[in-house]
Amino acid sequence: MRQSPTPRLAAALFVGLLAAATGIGPVFAETPAKTLFSAERAPSAGGTQSLGFYSDGCIAGAAELPPDGPNWQVMRLSRNRRYGHPATVALIERLAGEAARRGIWPGLLVGDVSQPRGGPMASGHASHQVGLDFDLWLRPMPSPRLSVEQRETYPFRSVLKKGTFTVDDRIWNGHYLDLIRLAAEQPEVQRIFVNPGIKRKLCETAGRGRGWMAKVRPFYGHDEHFHVRLFCQPGSPGCKPQQAVGRGDGCDELDWWFNVALKPPPPGSKPPKPKPPLTLSGMPAACKAVLAAPARGSARPDAAPAGSSTGMEPAGAYASAFAPPAASVPVPTPRPAR
Repeated sequence: MRQSPTPRLAAALFVGLLAAATGIGPVFAETPAKTLFSAERAPSAGGTQSLGFYSDGCIAGAAELPPDGPNWQVMRLSRNRRYGHPATVALIERLAGEAARRGIWPGLLVGDVSQPRGGPMASGHASHQVGLDFDLWLRPMPSPRLSVEQRETYPFRSVLKKGTFTVDDRIWNGHYLDLIRLAAEQPEVQRIFVNPGIKRKLCETAGRGRGWMAKVRPFYGHDEHFHVRLFCQPGSPGCKPQQAVGRGDGCDELDWWFNVALKPPPPGSKPPKPKPPLTLSGMPAACKAVLAAPARGSARPDAAPAGSSTGMEPAGAYASAFAPPAASVPVPTPRPAR
């Protein structure tokens, strides 16, 4: 019986077919790294190591965040992006429990963490590559809890007034500030990204004792979720740290954001030239070994551990617009701007 190609073999076949069809060499036909890493369905065997930078790296031996916990639910399960450093998984679980204990929110909706072996994603992020980033949706977990199917379509919700960079007070309340503050006060957290409009709201309402605000950085988007980033963790000497945040509350940066960065470009200006997709040759050398390593609990590199979710279940279980093709050759798509 003829077997369908594994994800890694399918990616390799794509490279060969492209080179044969175009006559170009393998260096120029190298598959985008996002295709290779998004094809991996399970973490690599062995110890945990974050390798490289948050936007140029991978993770070996990633831990898996359970899709459901006492005070959290992972969203968009078909993306298969709920893996990270054990410290990341532990932080998510701790934040969810503490937010519920303090009466901030009954539960957290967890967005993307990282892929099973990290690396660039086919859509949605430039970072989240080394298992030290995760997104928390800016809406509490509803009751009753969401089913697997509902989590594929449950809508994002911005906390800004439509068409503005101003927080909508019909949505926002003090619990949003409390949750972001709780996350920022954790010692593992290096910084948090929020929309400039949210940062302005925090500057206006944080009150005294605002040292935690230094970690909360304004950035494009991030109006329906906030992004938490951990420091490089002990035991990962190949992890490249990010520059430290300043000592102030960061509120003095907002004039630049609203007066320069968020202004529409002048009429007739050319859009920025997109960067070429990251390839494996441009990533830390150790990431090649991460891709080649066997999956945890299996002698076959492309087999997921027994009983784990592969993200390639039959339609009706995890099927969605975000689900990777189960049997077709991966086709590169443009790197998202965000």
